[in-house]
Amino acid sequence: QVQLVESGGGLVQAGGSLRLSCAASGRTFSSCHMGWFRQTPGKDREFVAAISWSANTYYADSVKGRFTISRDNTKNTVYLQMNSLKPEDTAVYYCAGDPVKDWGISPPRLADDYDYWGQGTQVTVSS
Repeated sequence: QVQLVESGGGLVQAGGSLRLSCAASGRTFSSCHMGWFRQTPGKDREFVAAISWSANTYYADSVKGRFTISRDNTKNTVYLQMNSLKPEDTAVYYCAGDPVKDWGISPPRLADDYDYWGQGTQVTVSS
C-alpha cells in the first residue's frame, strides 16, 4: 500500500504561483506512475498532469506551459509547480499513484486507472 499526502495549497491571486507537494509512504513510490488531478463541486476529477516512473511527463491542454510536474524518488515526493494561476484553476488538487506494470513508460490520464489517492489540498485563485 502507498499512502499519499498533499500539501502546499492555499489562496493566491491570479497570476501568482504555488507549488504542491505529494509525499508518499511505502516502498512502491519509485515504481509508480504519479498524477495530479483536480476537482470542483459537482464535477468529475479532471486530469492535470502525470509523470511516469521514468519521468516522462504529460499535461492537460489547460495547464500546458503553466504547470510542471516533477518527482524526486530519493524523497518519495512528487511536485506540481503551478505558475500563472487563473481563477479557473481553483479546485481541490489530488495526488494519485498507479503501480507500474511491465515497466510501461506512459502514465495513465484517467482517474479510474489510479489505485492510490491522497486526501487533496485546496487551491483557490482569486481575481
